[in-house]
Amino acid sequence: MHYVSVEGLTKSYGINPLFNNISFHINEGDKIALIARNGVGKSTLLRILAGQETADEGKCWINKEVTVALFEQEPEFDESKSVLENIFHLEHPIITTIRAYEAAAESEDGNIIAEAITKMDELGAWDFEAKVKQILGKLNIHHLQNPVKDLSGGQRKRVALAKTLIDIGFEHKHTLLMMDEPTNHLDVEMIEWLEHYLNGENITLLLVTHDRYFLDAVCDEIWELERENMYVYKGDYENYMEKKAARLESEQASIDKARNQYRKELEWMRKQPKARTTKSKSRQDNFYEVEARAKQKIEEAKLQLEVKMSRLGGKVVEMKKVYKSYGDLPILKGFDYTFSKGERIGVIGKNGVGKSTFLNMLQMLEPADSGKINIGETVVFGNFSQQGLQIKDNMRVIEYVKTFAESFPLAKGGSLSAAQFLELFLFPPDKQYTYLSSLSGGEKKRLQLLTILFRNPNFLILDEPTNDLDLPTLAVLENFLSEYQGCVLIVSHDRYFMDRLVDHLFVFEGKGEVRDFPGNYTQYRLWMKEQEEREGLIVDSKQSKNEKQENTEVKSETVPVKKKMSFKEKREFESLEKELPALEAEKIKITEQMSKGDLPFEEISKLSERMITITQELEEKELRWLELSEMV
Repeated sequence: MHYVSVEGLTKSYGINPLFNNISFHINEGDKIALIARNGVGKSTLLRILAGQETADEGKCWINKEVTVALFEQEPEFDESKSVLENIFHLEHPIITTIRAYEAAAESEDGNIIAEAITKMDELGAWDFEAKVKQILGKLNIHHLQNPVKDLSGGQRKRVALAKTLIDIGFEHKHTLLMMDEPTNHLDVEMIEWLEHYLNGENITLLLVTHDRYFLDAVCDEIWELERENMYVYKGDYENYMEKKAARLESEQASIDKARNQYRKELEWMRKQPKARTTKSKSRQDNFYEVEARAKQKIEEAKLQLEVKMSRLGGKVVEMKKVYKSYGDLPILKGFDYTFSKGERIGVIGKNGVGKSTFLNMLQMLEPADSGKINIGETVVFGNFSQQGLQIKDNMRVIEYVKTFAESFPLAKGGSLSAAQFLELFLFPPDKQYTYLSSLSGGEKKRLQLLTILFRNPNFLILDEPTNDLDLPTLAVLENFLSEYQGCVLIVSHDRYFMDRLVDHLFVFEGKGEVRDFPGNYTQYRLWMKEQEEREGLIVDSKQSKNEKQENTEVKSETVPVKKKMSFKEKREFESLEKELPALEAEKIKITEQMSKGDLPFEEISKLSERMITITQELEEKELRWLELSEMV
C-alpha cells in the first residue's frame, strides 16, 4: 500500500536553505532511517509530514487511510493532568475503560476494581490492556496518578514514547510512525526491548536516530539529507558508509573533470569582445553550466577537536571503601578502585541505580557517606553532564564562550581566539551572534562540548554525551576520544559508542553492587547471555531432578496397599497350588499318549478334547493364582 508521496519539497529558514526540490515515496512496511548533520532539517521534514509545518514549495500527498504519528524530541503534555490522563488521552470506549481500570487498580477500592473488571470483560479489552501493561512496565512508568509537571526530562520522554506506542496500537491499522531520537533517555534494556517491539509490530517507520546499533536492528533503508539534497541507500549503516564514500569519490571526479573543461572554456570566453559576437550561443550557455559544476564543493565543514591536555601526574583518583546511600537505596557498598592514566571506562546499569551520583562523588560534587576519595593534584575534570548548558536566554554564543576564556591554547602550539575556536566547532561568524535560546538541541550539545574542552581537561567525564549529537559529530568525537591521552569515564546507552571506546566496564547491578567487567558492552552482553543459559541449565537440571523425585513419590503413592486375604481366598490359593501341578502332569501324560501313534481314532479324539479343556483351565487358574499370590 502506498502511504506517502512527496515531490519537489523545498524549505528554508531565512537565507539558509534546509532542503531543495527533494522527492521521495513511503510504502507500507518501509522502515527508514533519516540521518544528517544537526540543523539541516531532519526534524523540520518530520513536522511537515505530520502537518505541523508547511513547506515553501512542493507537494506532499498522504493516503487518507493512513494515520501519521509523530514522536518528537520535546514532547508536549497537558501539564495540569496526570501521567494516566496524558497517556490515555483518546476518547474511545476501550481506552476509557482501560484508563478507568488503571485508575481503579491504584485506588485499591474493591468495588471500583470489580466494576472496572466487569467493564473490561464486556468490551474484551484485556488483550489491549496486556499490551499497555507491557509498554508501561518495560519503560519503567509507574505512579500513573502523579502530575506530568513533576516529571524529570527522562521520565517525560518515556511517558511520551508510551503514549505514542499505545496510540498507534489502537488508533489505526495503517500508521506511519515517525520518531525523532526515540532512544534518548532510555537505558540499554529499554532500547533493546524497543528494537524487538518495533520489529514485531506491523509498523511503517521513519526514524531519526544517532544510535547505529538501533538503526541497524530496526531499519533497512537510510535517507541522508546533505547539501540541500536527499540521498537514498538500501541496507545497513556500514553499507551506507561504503556507498556514500563511493558517491563522494564519483562526484569529486566529476567536479575535477568539470574544472579542467572550465579552464579551457574560460580561455575561449575571454577572447576579444569583437570575436565574442560570433560565438555560439549554445556554447555560451554550456559554459555557465560547466562553471556551476566546477565551482561545486562537496567537502562538508567538519568538526575539529584539538586540545592541549593539562599534564596528568602519576596519582589520578583513589576511591577506598566508599559507601553511599539515599535513604534505603544503596548506591555504593565499600567501593574500591584506583584510576590509572589513559583508562577508558564505561559505566552501565539501569536508570536510578546511581550512575550520575557516582560521577558527582568522583568530582567531589557530592559527599560520600563514608570512605575516602583522593584526587591527584594535577587532575582537571571536564564534566559533560546531562543537564546541558546553564545558559541565559538573552546571551549570544560568542558572549557565552568568552565567559570562559578569550583564547584557547592548541596542542601543537599557538592559540585560537574564541571566534576561531567556535568556527572549528561549526559555528560560522553569523551563527556566533545567535542567541543561545534559538540553538537546536544538537548545537547546544556541541557548544557544551566546546566549553568543556576550552578548559584543557585531563579527566573527561561524559554523561550521555551522544544524546542529540548527529552522526558526523559523533564520529569526530569518537576519533578524538580514541586518541585522547587522559582518563575517560563514559555513561552512555549508545552501545556502538561504548564498544568503540571503552576498555572495561563498571556495571551497576543495584543494591550498591558494582562489577568491574574486563571488556566492552557487547562482550558483557555475550557473557551475560552465557551466564543466563548456564543458570537456565542448572535450573532445568534441578527442575528435572525434582520432577523425577516427584514422579517417584507419585508412583509410590499410587502403588495399591496389599489387600489382606480372606479365609476363603486362602483356601482357594492352597487349592490352586495343588490343582496346577496335577493339571500340568495330566497334560504331559496326554501328550505322551497321543505321540505313540497306536491309539484308535475315537481315543485320540477324546484326548484332544481333554487337552483343550486342560489348557484353558491352566490359563484361568494360573491367572487367578497370580492375583492371589500378590496378596501373600
